[in-house]
Amino acid sequence: MKILLVSMNSIHFRRWSDQLRDSGFDLYWFDILDQGYAPSMSWMTQITGWKKGFLKKRGRSILKSKLPKLFNALVHKYDNKVEDAFANALQEIQPDLVHSFALYISASPILSVMLKNSIPWIYSSWGSDLFYYKNKPDYLKDIQAVLPRVNYMFADCKRDQQIANELGFNGTHLGVFPGGGGFDLELIENYKIPFENRKIIAVKGNHNRSGRALQVLKALEQLGQHIDHLEVIVFGATNPLILDFETDQIKNLTIKAILNHDQILELFGESLIYIGNSNSDGMPNTLLEAICAGAFPIQSNPGGATAELIENGTNGLLIEECEDVKHIQAIIHKAISNKTLLEGGVAHNTTHILPMLSRYKITQQVIKAYTSINC
Repeated sequence: MKILLVSMNSIHFRRWSDQLRDSGFDLYWFDILDQGYAPSMSWMTQITGWKKGFLKKRGRSILKSKLPKLFNALVHKYDNKVEDAFANALQEIQPDLVHSFALYISASPILSVMLKNSIPWIYSSWGSDLFYYKNKPDYLKDIQAVLPRVNYMFADCKRDQQIANELGFNGTHLGVFPGGGGFDLELIENYKIPFENRKIIAVKGNHNRSGRALQVLKALEQLGQHIDHLEVIVFGATNPLILDFETDQIKNLTIKAILNHDQILELFGESLIYIGNSNSDGMPNTLLEAICAGAFPIQSNPGGATAELIENGTNGLLIEECEDVKHIQAIIHKAISNKTLLEGGVAHNTTHILPMLSRYKITQQVIKAYTSINC
């Protein structure tokens, strides 16, 4: 089977596509943003270098910063349009399947081409793809235009399957899987320390369109001396509101910017509790990695997505009001004051959730889903 993958170069896409490395499929990747050749994905054919129509070697960044109006005029006049480049790739490759990752990035831009072809089209919904953007009129228009043409769909939560159905998708659901596929449980095991030695609360530091890390920090601040025996480590912070957060109420607070994957796994493997807070995420990959590493999860539950995996009070705690500091404070206090809850939650996840997240198991299921398609 010849599959043309359409995506930006992201960690989720690299992990997902790696599942197909030894599948026997003939794989091609159309780099929708033309970010350049990716050595980490050298094992599949890459369609890159299609965009630039002027200053192909150097000088574009300087021109863009110095003369933005001229740059935009030249882009409009000389750069190749994504529809034309994709149509050429489609004609040359003649794939059996096209698979787009994230609707507004990789599906909407090629819709005009796909409407002229009957090639089966798969769409992978990620994070805020449907739940957040369906509330934005311009994006909703794109969603309702794309979904009726899409034949198959992967999602990272059942919530988004339902939303897709409501907004025009009438194809076949191929399954609910983490956006980047499964997790290497043997690798993660190397980073885990015993439960009784864990003293860290790990906080996902995203504070942006969807992330709400500041509310978590304010909740921890109000807990004061109740968390003096613990260390709070915020990771992945990029917003100055988080990077520059100062307080005397959190005794042991460390704020870190972007960490590499090994550093994140090491942090999770030493963490007692993981906290992630968002107004629209699907099933966060970071949450799943924290669970795999033995941390007790506290996670927001937009649209009921997280409740598909976490039973509140059994194997984690759910934040139902991501903006409500007092609500978040009460949830964290419940966790830190109940060792039995934490131990029981981690034990439940180890027995019942980790086997479902195995890289090997999910890879087999994903390959089976692709092969079920009649081309």
